[in-house]
Amino acid sequence: MNRHKIETKIMNPLMGSKIPLPCYATDGAAAMDLRACLEGPRTVQPGETALIPSGIAIAIHDPGLVALIVPRSGLGIKHGIVLANTVGVIDSDYQGEIGIGIHNRGEAPYTIEPGERICQMMFMPVVQVTLNLVESFSRESERGAGGFGHTGKI
Repeated sequence: MNRHKIETKIMNPLMGSKIPLPCYATDGAAAMDLRACLEGPRTVQPGETALIPSGIAIAIHDPGLVALIVPRSGLGIKHGIVLANTVGVIDSDYQGEIGIGIHNRGEAPYTIEPGERICQMMFMPVVQVTLNLVESFSRESERGAGGFGHTGKI
C-alpha cells in the first residue's frame, strides 16, 4: 500500500511517551484515532464545550489534501460526546497544534481521560474550483431548486 507521508510534529512531550501517537486501529480503518493529550482527567459537563489538545501538529503541504476531524460514533451514541463543530477541517497550510472541540450533548458529566481516543482524523482529496457567475444555469437538473424534503420521505 502506498501511503502519503504527512509531516507530524510533537507539540507536547506526553505524545509518543505516555500517550500513543495517532494510528489506524485496523488495516481497514478509514481514519486514525486522535487522543486527548492531557496531564490529568478533564470532566465536561452537560451542555459544555471544551477544547482538548491533541499534542500534535501536521504539515500536509499538498493543497489537494485535507484532514477532517470527525467524531467517534461510540462516544456520541453512548455518552453524547460529539465534536463542537461537527467536522473539523485542517487545511493543507495549517501547521499549528490540532485542537479538538468537544461538546457534551448528553445528560451526564463525562470525564475524558489522558490518552483517551476522542475523535478521528481522516485525510481526503480536495478539488478547488473557480466560481463562474451566471444569470441562469446552462442546463436545469430534474430536481431544480427543490430541497428539504422535496424527494419525499420514503
